[in-house]
Amino acid sequence: MSHLFICTGEVSGDLQASHLIRELLQQRPYLRITAVGGEGMAAAGAHLLHRTTEISSIGILEALPFIGPALWTEWKIRRFLAQDPPDVAVLVDYIGVNSRVARLLQQQGIPTVYYIAPQEWVWSQNARLTYQLARQVQLMLAIFPQEARYYQAAGANVRHVGHPLLDILATVPSRSQARAQLGIPAEAIVVVVVPASRQQEIRLVLPILLQSARLLQEHLPQVHFWVPLASPRFARPIARAARRFGVDLTLLDPQSLPLPSPHKAHHLALAAADLVLAKSGTVNLETAILGIPQVVVYRLNPVTFWIARHWLKVSVPFMSPANLVQMRAIVPELLQEEAQPEKVLELALTLLTNPQRQAQLQADYAAMRAALGEPGVLRRAAKAILEVLDGKTGRHPQGPI
Repeated sequence: MSHLFICTGEVSGDLQASHLIRELLQQRPYLRITAVGGEGMAAAGAHLLHRTTEISSIGILEALPFIGPALWTEWKIRRFLAQDPPDVAVLVDYIGVNSRVARLLQQQGIPTVYYIAPQEWVWSQNARLTYQLARQVQLMLAIFPQEARYYQAAGANVRHVGHPLLDILATVPSRSQARAQLGIPAEAIVVVVVPASRQQEIRLVLPILLQSARLLQEHLPQVHFWVPLASPRFARPIARAARRFGVDLTLLDPQSLPLPSPHKAHHLALAAADLVLAKSGTVNLETAILGIPQVVVYRLNPVTFWIARHWLKVSVPFMSPANLVQMRAIVPELLQEEAQPEKVLELALTLLTNPQRQAQLQADYAAMRAALGEPGVLRRAAKAILEVLDGKTGRHPQGPI
């Protein structure tokens, strides 16, 4: 039986990898998959070697508490590779650990596919990691057009498959259907707030979004705020902060809805929204594909941001994935000192009340969606991975021999 190893971290990586695993097992039901990631991957059919969804961060100082857990993760992977080496490995995002895992895999001669390449193609000031990855992986499955061009220029074997969210979001209910499932009146003004998928964002991003929500609540008393939880552990700190800032909101726990997948509750909330106030991340692209207006906010530790800007000379053209697709400002994003509640309020009111701005945004969204590629992304990605696997094992694609 062919053996595949998949390694990722963070909530978003677990979600993307879980959909890939389902597609892989659809095409190859007898495949054995060992994974480092989260419960979504386990539910999809993988044997979970180690859980990494809660040990991720963005930034220099922010990463310090996770050095120990990251080293422990690497040790467990190293032991696994020695005791039960897979035929092929698939790395999904998660550059902090996966850059080192790629080296281990290369040393053991295990063919490696990188699916959803790390976004160092956006922020990298040093080409060393880029060329290192290009040498270490047999195939790079790119989801952004610019990502594909970047790694091709570095000498990697790249295949642009498109963005998997095109497939994942294809079955999300309409606005009216989503509101019916959540019990939201058709005429209600709903703003979905997405503050965190990492612990550091509870401290740095949540206060800005809640202060913005309070100002919006003062201008539009009829507004309803919903917060889909990335993790149940965020429920208490978000509720406590909402009381402190005087914001009335509804927490949506994925486990509270009778849906096929807990991730669907998050998409249901987005589909029901008139506006999304969110931290930077995959949620921005999800919101854009669903056609919902949004304002993106992000803050890092001030020391981390100063080091990145003044010492490391990091220059990021855009932080939101929705803007990275075509490298242009489609959705408004406020980074660091620009992330002020008054600015968020101004942008939010414009998106809620200005028909010209709404029409322009929808036109930009349509162009962005077209640039993401064609549906069938997961099928193409899984097929490419299985081609690498069959080349390694020499097994017939219809079954084990």
